[in-house]
Amino acid sequence: MAHRDALVAACDSRLQASRFKDYTVNGLQVEGREEVVKVLSGVTASQALLDEAVAWGADLVLVHHGYFWKNEPVAVTGMKRRRLQTLLTHDINLLAYHLPLDAHPELGNNAELGRRLGFTAEGCADGTMGEGLLWLGTPPAGMNAQALSAHVGERLGREALLVEAPHAGEIRRVAWCTGGAQDMITAAWEAGADAFISGEISERTTHLARELGIHYLCAGHHATERDGVRALGEWLAEEFGLEHRFVDIDNPA
Repeated sequence: MAHRDALVAACDSRLQASRFKDYTVNGLQVEGREEVVKVLSGVTASQALLDEAVAWGADLVLVHHGYFWKNEPVAVTGMKRRRLQTLLTHDINLLAYHLPLDAHPELGNNAELGRRLGFTAEGCADGTMGEGLLWLGTPPAGMNAQALSAHVGERLGREALLVEAPHAGEIRRVAWCTGGAQDMITAAWEAGADAFISGEISERTTHLARELGIHYLCAGHHATERDGVRALGEWLAEEFGLEHRFVDIDNPA
């Protein structure tokens, strides 16, 4: 058992949450009971995840995508009311970390994605590991675009959407940023990457990839961001002697 405030302080410190300018609140978003034994983690604080938390008897829900995003409606109605009511009725804490969890050099989404894909990480595009969101590395040897796409699909358990650049051969350097970072493709190209992996794709992404000459792989927002929050939950449980359970709510996006 641990006090909620100690858990929040530990996560805030480990992820250096205060140094990020984000689109949401990082840290404790909804206050529940003070004493925590069970931590349930998941990518997004959806109603389905909250229902799992209630059924399991969780004291704290830890997510990457929480609530209170910039420019969202402030009225507590409909879906937002139901979600908050579930947390408050059952006295469950909601703890969320967005950009701090993307960028962390050990527990972050990008670090974990690189490990899952077997990349040898070189650093970030700004030259400092963990200080930025665009990561650079080396893929397994001998991969062209088709082979890399198959490799990513096998490791993530979903088929990647591939936009091939013309006249390209073996991929010697790859860049990646999890989630909805498709517009970082130009920065990936400027950093010398032959391929860029992210979670979503826009109409413009296809033209940028073809005209810049860099392969683009859309590997799924949810699929690329499962591992960071799971790693953070496992770390928190080990540090404080808590029960931890990661729940993967299926999401094709």
